[in-house]
Amino acid sequence: MAIAKRIFLFLAINFLVVLMISIILQLLNVQPFLTNYGLDYQSLLIFCLVWGFAGSFISLALSRVMAKNLMKVQIIDPVQSDNEHYKIYQMVERLAQKAHLKAIPEVGIYRSNEVNAFATGPTQNRSLVAVSTGLLNKLKTSEIEAILAHEITHISNGDMVTMTLMQGVVNAFVMFLARVVAYAVSSLNRSKNSSRSNYFSYYMFVYLFEVAFMVLGSMVTATYSRFREFRADKGGAELSSKEDMIGALRSLKVMQEIKDPKASPPSMQAFKISSPPKKRLIHLFATHPPLDVRIERLQNM
Repeated sequence: MAIAKRIFLFLAINFLVVLMISIILQLLNVQPFLTNYGLDYQSLLIFCLVWGFAGSFISLALSRVMAKNLMKVQIIDPVQSDNEHYKIYQMVERLAQKAHLKAIPEVGIYRSNEVNAFATGPTQNRSLVAVSTGLLNKLKTSEIEAILAHEITHISNGDMVTMTLMQGVVNAFVMFLARVVAYAVSSLNRSKNSSRSNYFSYYMFVYLFEVAFMVLGSMVTATYSRFREFRADKGGAELSSKEDMIGALRSLKVMQEIKDPKASPPSMQAFKISSPPKKRLIHLFATHPPLDVRIERLQNM
């Protein structure tokens, strides 16, 4: 039943994205950008911007709902003060007020041996902070509060929106540049081949260049993601304490090998407080800096 629910959610989101983009393109009266006379750069640019940003913003709008479903997050009811996890809600409430958030985020817990936490949501008013049962069971109270402070800082900094804007720019740039370069390359033999083979070679080059440019674009977004983690560590230290934030990261380092594949979908890795260590080359695509580097940054702060 859970698998069927996830498949339905995936198909529904994709249908919504395609439908929304199609409506936007019709409203903007965007014509086909590939004509017999060449590329219509204006239509191509609008087409790429719409596709690049619409998907990202729809994903952002649904991020909180998707996180709850994918991670099976149980929301803590702030009215039920007798709940065994109510103290977690109180921590988040206190930190949110200290960070001057417009609203208290939803607070949830997901079952996993993995020692981790994440924050997501489209706005400060519609945000979610969730922690794993592994984190609650293995870390000290002061370290838990430091990690919650880190996640609250992500929300106060608007990191989810910024990442969405950056991803939209990268998506649009990749689509636009791939089609321009593909058209230029496929045009080299345009006089020798039929129009059908020219179209085939054009789309073949589009896919090849999109993959190549997306790899480069992923490095850009990963670089910013690592930067925002440093900034969230600093904010977490200011909301809790420098010593507690360092202690929390040290505990994460000791327990970072504890992984729960069922609670670690790839789509959620960028939102968590830590990710598995990477090899030197793969580090260029890592969303989180090495914990040793993060600890050193805080020590020198």
